[in-house]
Amino acid sequence: MVVIQFYNLMVQGVTQHKKYMASFAKLNNKVVERVESVANQVITNSNGIEEEQLGINFLRTLYNEPSAVWKQTSYNTIGGVHRLGGTPFRKNYAAIGDIYDEDRDAFIPPKPFNSWILNQDTCIWNAPIPCPNNENKYTWNESTLSWDLVP
Repeated sequence: MVVIQFYNLMVQGVTQHKKYMASFAKLNNKVVERVESVANQVITNSNGIEEEQLGINFLRTLYNEPSAVWKQTSYNTIGGVHRLGGTPFRKNYAAIGDIYDEDRDAFIPPKPFNSWILNQDTCIWNAPIPCPNNENKYTWNESTLSWDLVP
């Protein structure tokens, strides 16, 4: 019972953290090298409107890197969909190693296999053939370009 209560408190804390924090990705040659959280109060202007540039200025000052490239990212966005029904932001939540595509204004994860194809709408990599949709578990086999059943 104590473990369940502790887990619930952790989940609540993470949810509240993400609710009251904005996330920013630091780029190095368009590659995400780190992701930081900034309190929403920092990015909110005197009119109560959130501004990305305020967060960028804060992080540049904090780390004494006046020319660092930071882009805001949304913890709740994946595949161009905001999981809480809000406005999607830059297609996907940024992760270390992701690429920022300026033309798409999107974070794109590394290509998992040579045969996989980037979905232009979601900026997520898809296998050349869909994974079977049943109760079994599968893993991608790049040498046969097929899904193998996991024993």
